[in-house]
Parts: sequence; C-alpha cells; structure tokens
Amino acid sequence: METENKTKITVEATINAPVEKVWKYWNEPQHITKWCAASDDWHAPKAENDLKAGGKFSTTMAAKDGSFSFDFGGEYTKVENNKAIDYTMADGRRTWITFSGNANETKIVETFEAESQNPIEMQQGGWQAILNNFKKYTENN
Repeated sequence: METENKTKITVEATINAPVEKVWKYWNEPQHITKWCAASDDWHAPKAENDLKAGGKFSTTMAAKDGSFSFDFGGEYTKVENNKAIDYTMADGRRTWITFSGNANETKIVETFEAESQNPIEMQQGGWQAILNNFKKYTENN
C-alpha cells in the first residue's frame, strides 16, 4: 500500500501571454490536442474536459507511429478561474496547479504526487517537457 507521504514533484514555466489566454489554451480540448505531448514523436489525438469541481477530464496520449497510447485523466477537486486547478488522477495521485498572471506574463507552477514505477527525474522531465511544449504552443499561436 502507498504511504501518505508521497514524493511531490514540481515543474514550472513562465509563459509570455496574459493569464486569460493561458487558461483558455490550458483547458480547451481543441488546444490541449495541440500541445499535450512530451516529445515530437507523441501527440494527443483526443481530449475531453469538464472544467469544474467534480468534473472529469481525459486526454489520450499516443505515439505517432501507433505503437502505444494511454488515457491520462482524473477528476477536478478545485477550479478557480485564471488562478488554480487541483485534481485527482485516475490512480489516486493528486496534482495542484497555480496560474499567476502579471500583465503579459503568466507563471504556471504544477506540483504532482510521483508514481513509484519510474524514476523521479524521468517523471519530472516528462511533465516539464509537456509544460515547455505548452509554453511554445501558447506563445506561437
């Protein structure tokens, strides 16, 4: 059984865009499918998002060559427009995200409970790569 003291990993990025745009691109399925991948050989062919406390979300993450895919999803426990999102993943781990807007700049800080199958560095690297992809997509669109 997992202990209550799960390792927490934090990734962050500052996006050169106002918080309203960042929030929209982070949460709307038509945008999620454009940025939610850790590397160029992966993509997110499908995303669903019911953005409210008690609402569920799911993003299909897949290798572009069709060799592997999985659904990343969970349920929201807190949603504060343009400020914060908390959710519980399908496997019970929790995630906390804050959006701090300051004029044309928004800082996203995402903290999540690590899983036990993969090294911490690998998990942090993957989540940071997705966040960096989000930053690139949002700033270029």
